[in-house]
Amino acid sequence: MQYADPPPATTKSERSLTGGLLTLSAAQFLIALDFSVIFVALPSMGAELNLSGSAVQWVVSAYSVFFAGFLIAGGRIGDRLGARNMFIGALVLFGVSSLLGGLAGDASLLLIARGAQGVAAAALQPAILALVNTTFPAGRERTRALAVWGAVGASGLAAGVVIGGLLTTVSWRWTFFVNLPFAVVCALAAPRLLPGRREGGTRVPLNIVNAVLCTATVLVFALSLTLAADSGWTAPATLISLAVGAALLALFVVRERTSRQPLVAPVLRRTRSLVAGCGSSALYMASVAGVEFYLVTLLLQDGRGYEPLAAGIAFLPLAACITLGNVLAGRLLNILDVRRTLTLAFAIGAAGLLLLGLSTSSHDYLTALLPGLVVSGLGHGMIYTSMFVGGTRDVADHNQGVAGAMMTTTQYAGGALGVAVVVLVLGADIGDGAFRAAFLLAAGLAVAGAALAWTGFAASGKASTSAPDEEAAQDAPAHLAEDGTGRDHAERSLAGESPATGSVGR
Repeated sequence: MQYADPPPATTKSERSLTGGLLTLSAAQFLIALDFSVIFVALPSMGAELNLSGSAVQWVVSAYSVFFAGFLIAGGRIGDRLGARNMFIGALVLFGVSSLLGGLAGDASLLLIARGAQGVAAAALQPAILALVNTTFPAGRERTRALAVWGAVGASGLAAGVVIGGLLTTVSWRWTFFVNLPFAVVCALAAPRLLPGRREGGTRVPLNIVNAVLCTATVLVFALSLTLAADSGWTAPATLISLAVGAALLALFVVRERTSRQPLVAPVLRRTRSLVAGCGSSALYMASVAGVEFYLVTLLLQDGRGYEPLAAGIAFLPLAACITLGNVLAGRLLNILDVRRTLTLAFAIGAAGLLLLGLSTSSHDYLTALLPGLVVSGLGHGMIYTSMFVGGTRDVADHNQGVAGAMMTTTQYAGGALGVAVVVLVLGADIGDGAFRAAFLLAAGLAVAGAALAWTGFAASGKASTSAPDEEAAQDAPAHLAEDGTGRDHAERSLAGESPATGSVGR
């Protein structure tokens, strides 16, 4: 591995890099697993703890709302404290909250544990992406690393449903306890295998007021979408939360435009590839990821009467194809470019959702569900890797944490909005026709993703930074600009090199 400036005291061996990538991939698997493992356990959980229907829904929503709400602040705090430090701290919180969730004897403690898991995931996700992007240089090495990370992480969504079905046959509590080995092993491995901040590294400023406003804005909007799915768009609670969210958003935008140290650096808002990546991640979760998982789980258990274990096994082909899709994307990105690969990936995902929609009248798994799961799974895996490669390719090291957080925030916001709309499409009396309409809607969103990928990314696979050197220099930390090195730092960041002062995760 080459460094633009004097290397750290010890040069990382290929074995160490591989171990670090496996550690980061395992942590990403943990995040995805924790999100999906809970679904098939919800009926058993509700029965044992006497949870109402709305309380059961909040077991999922408490995680999603706090995850989305704290991502941007978590990314910027990680950029300031160091990605590895944030990685370890988040894993500790993840382990403690998972233990509490598994031991919960009532709804209150269970929901608190799920909310804490969401906060931990919000700190962990951007730290993982920052460490991947700052450890491996842009190009083939980073693409290969993101393909491995994506293959392991994305498969966690499908594997979570399978593992959840298996664990629920013993006790739903094991869907929490299963997180502990991942959290402990990754936290212990991090100091030895992951790079830390170099001495004299960049201290990324944190605007506390803007961080609070950002978190509150996303929290309230995520709550609004959850309430819309649960109570309807015209319910008073939904309308009030939407109004409060709009007011907080307006205040946040004003603060960001007038602050000397905004939470989201202006150069990030002007980076076309990052904006396209955020849009792609939202449409990904609103189609072949979050919405598809929700629909297929509902179709299998409520529409077809599958038991939790059987539903988990039915997801196995999807999990395998997601992994295959990630590997395939890693190779295609080196042959084609992000624009063509991501467009193709969304088109494949749309085809799979279309197959699922057209087959809802048949109750045979092999001829009706399996083809759609296979095709959509390939598209799912290809999208996951491609959108992160394209979305973060033009972002400097010191902004990788918040850039990754931006993509993940839009990803889960897109999923929450997609589910809220799908609930309206399904209606109260869910039949084969309602499922068909919902799958076709998801397919349409995937087509929109393909259109965005084609128009949003540059035709060339090379970096396409929309901000000129002068703008990047203005966005450099104040102490760098003052001593005359800010421009040099920005120029080398735009060139894909490491800044002289070091960067998060290096």
